[in-house]
Parts: sequence; C-alpha cells; structure tokens
Amino acid sequence: MKVLHVTYDMRIGGTEMVIKNIIEGNTDANINMSIYCIEAPLGPWGEDLAQSGISITMQERKPGFDTSLISALRQHIKENNIDILHCHQYTPWVYGALAAAFTKTKVIFTEHGRFYPDSTSWKRKLVNPILLFFTSKVTAISKATSDALVNYEFIPSRSIDIVYNGIKPLAVKQKEVEALRSQLRLNETDIILGTIARFDPIKNQLLMINAFADAAKDRDDLYLLLVGDGEMRQALQQEVDRLEILDRVIFTGYIANPANYLALMDVFLLSSLSEGTSMTLLEAMSLGKPCVVTNAGGNAEVITHNLNGLVTENDNKNAFATAIIQLTQHHEMRRNFGKNAIEKFELQFSAQKMNEAFRIQYNHLIAVGSVRS
Repeated sequence: MKVLHVTYDMRIGGTEMVIKNIIEGNTDANINMSIYCIEAPLGPWGEDLAQSGISITMQERKPGFDTSLISALRQHIKENNIDILHCHQYTPWVYGALAAAFTKTKVIFTEHGRFYPDSTSWKRKLVNPILLFFTSKVTAISKATSDALVNYEFIPSRSIDIVYNGIKPLAVKQKEVEALRSQLRLNETDIILGTIARFDPIKNQLLMINAFADAAKDRDDLYLLLVGDGEMRQALQQEVDRLEILDRVIFTGYIANPANYLALMDVFLLSSLSEGTSMTLLEAMSLGKPCVVTNAGGNAEVITHNLNGLVTENDNKNAFATAIIQLTQHHEMRRNFGKNAIEKFELQFSAQKMNEAFRIQYNHLIAVGSVRS
C-alpha cells in the first residue's frame, strides 16, 4: 500500500507532528509512506524524515490558484502508483482532490483545526461538494472540528469520522527536572502553573496572566511559567509589569525541547480562544498534569471537567482565575486529576490509538477499491 501525505510543509507544528507520528508508527505495517509539500521551506521534521529514508517532494505553489501544482501532483501520483492521498488541511485537500480526480487513487481529507472566528464563503459552498465527490473519506481531529466542517464547509456529518490526534508519551529524567527547578530558583513547596505555546493573540495569554494575578493575590507560593515566544511577547511582558507580578512570572523564550519545563509544572494552563486538539495539552496529560483550559474547540473533549482538569468558559478571566484557585488549593484534587489524565491519554490520545484508526481507514479504502475493480 502506498500512502502519500499532502501538506503545507514539515516545520514544527501540530499537523506536522501528526504526519510524523503516522509515518513513524506504521513502519512495520507494510505501508509505504511519502510526503508531498506544497510550500517551502521544508522544515526540520521534514529534513529528519528525509534523512531516515522517507521520500519527500516539495513543489512550492505559486500565488493565487496554481493549476501547475495540480498537474505536478497528478503526475507524481501516477508515476509513483499512489493508492491513497492523505490531504492534511483545506488547501492541500483542494489541490490533492483535484489532482487525484478520475484516477484509482483514494483521497482522505483530515481537518486539523479552524481559524478564529470561523467563517465560510459562497465559493466554498460551490466548490466543496465537488471536492467531496472526489474524496473517499473525511476525518476531523475533534467533535468541535467536525461540527465546523458541517456548519462552514457544508460537509454532511455522515461523511466525517473523528480521529483524535495521538502522540507518544513524553519521557523525562527527574534529575534534569529538579536541576531545572534549581536553575529557575523555585522551591519544592512552590506551585508552578504554566503553558507552552507561541505568543499569539489566539492563545489569549493576556487572559491567563490576568487570571493568574488574581489567583496569586493572597499567596506567595504560586508561579507562572510561560514557555514560548512570538508577536505578543512585548505586550505580555508589559502586562506582567503593569500587574506588578514580575517576580512571579518567568518568561523562558523559545525552547526547542520543553519536556522538562512541562514536567516541572504542577498545573498546565491553556487559555486559547480557538483550538483543534492541542498537542501540548496531550503531552501534559501524558505526564499526568492536571489542566485548566477554556472550552474552545476540542479542549473540552480532551479535558473532562472535574475528571482530569477544569474547563472554563472561553475568554472569561474570572472563571479561569477561579479554576486556578480551586486547583492550587487542593493537592488531592491535583493528584487525582493527574492520575486520571494518564488513564485518559492512554485510552484515547496515544499515537498507537491514532495510528490504528488511520490503518483501519487505509485498509478499508483499499478493500473497497479492490471489490469495485
């Protein structure tokens, strides 16, 4: 079976991690996987996969609607006898579905997330039924994402399967984590809240900082660890200064491998205005971290309220602060939520679960194709 993943690029990100995990998790499944990128640069994960022997083709699309890209991808499909074209996100699906039209190649479209605020257009209302005609299967990474495909992309719910993102559980060395604690001058009795994300308006770290400031008013043992960088950094630092909590908030900058920082956190925070299925949230669960999240997108599907974390109303500072206060005041609650997080991760969000789900999809499409032929 030959599966070609069509995507923007293979830089470090959630969609790219899914593709990487699908490929690495199916090395023993008699599936030949390759990648076709429609944008440049390739990215570090693409380079790593290429070095490990994965075939990667990069055809940078031209501005506007690039018909030459359709021709190039169609030729690649035919020359390499591709059985399944797995298109990740909307634009790769447009080019992939049109390129594979009237060939033997089956098309899967996976929607990985939505913009905020979500919207649609008359063009998509006209085009998407045509794309769907040439597509054998549509998957979404959460129920919220599936609902968005129904409401904004006019794809019938019966045509959509939900396949949750899956990752490999993080592994850390406790000695390194404790060394990091010492480096950051944090005590054993301190309660560390934190997040790992790009500093972007969509992540709404301004709300997180303000909620933390409220929760930390009458306490001297709470610290906020912000791992990441981005366009909002200066604004976030200015807000921390305005709230006079400079000594309680730690900006680490971009960290290439932040596993030890995540392991250091007692509570993981996610204040996003919009999410699909956050990979960092899954990583936090794999380490047994209780979480406080907004009910944006797939967050409430990953975190079950009062089971492995607390889910608050989106963009509600007071609710987010109240959840932080509740969780940081009750050690036993944190312990139970952490235990439940690991159990839920293993049950629903491991890379093994995701890979099994896609193998079923692939094998079904091949079987259907064989019967029809």
